[in-house]
Amino acid sequence: MRAGLKPVAAMCLLAGPAAAEVTVAALGDSLTQGYGLPQEDGFVPQLQAWLDARGAEATVVNAGVSGDTTAGGLSRVDWTLTPDVDAMIVALGGNDLLRGIDPANSRANLDGILSAADARGVAVLLVGMEAPGNYGADYKAAFDGMYGDLGRKWDVPVAGSFLGALAGIADRQGAMRDYMQQDGIHPNADGVALIVEALGPAVLDLVERAGG
Repeated sequence: MRAGLKPVAAMCLLAGPAAAEVTVAALGDSLTQGYGLPQEDGFVPQLQAWLDARGAEATVVNAGVSGDTTAGGLSRVDWTLTPDVDAMIVALGGNDLLRGIDPANSRANLDGILSAADARGVAVLLVGMEAPGNYGADYKAAFDGMYGDLGRKWDVPVAGSFLGALAGIADRQGAMRDYMQQDGIHPNADGVALIVEALGPAVLDLVERAGG
C-alpha cells in the first residue's frame, strides 16, 4: 500500500464504482397512471415497492396519462425520454380499443414510440393488450398480433396483456368483484398487486438489461 493511503480509501478503490440506478419511464394510460386509486396503490408505486423488495437499483417514473391512446403516447414520447431515462415500459392500446381505432394506426403509433426509444438507446418492455371479440375476428387478430410483430421488428421483449393476470382467473365474476373497480375497466389495489406480480419479473429483466 502506498504511504499515506488510508485503508478505507484503498477499499473503495478495490471495490470499484457502484452500480448506477436505472430510471424507468412507464409510458401508458390510466392503467399506468393509477386511475381511481390512492397514489400509493397505483401501478407505478406498487411496481416500485416490488422492485425495491428485490434489491433492484431502479426508480420508476409515472408517465401514464388517463385517456391516452397510442397516438397520445407517440406525441409525448420525445419529452418523456429525457436524458436520465434508461429504460421504458410501453403499455398502451386500451383506449384505442375503447374507441375502435384501426389497428393499423395503433401499430404505426407504437412503431414510432419504439423507433424513438431505439434512437436513444433506451431499453424497452412492450406490454400488450387483448382486443375483445365484439370487433370481429379480423380486428382482434390484427390488434393482438401487432405487439409480437413490433417486438420482433425492434428486438424488444413483449409481456402478455396488461390485464392478463386478471383475465386468466377462471371465476370471471369473482375476479370482477374482487380485483376491479366498479367501472369494470380499471383494477383496484388488489388487482394492481396481481398485475405487478405478473409483470414484475419482466420489468426486473428490463432493469438488468438497462443497467448492464
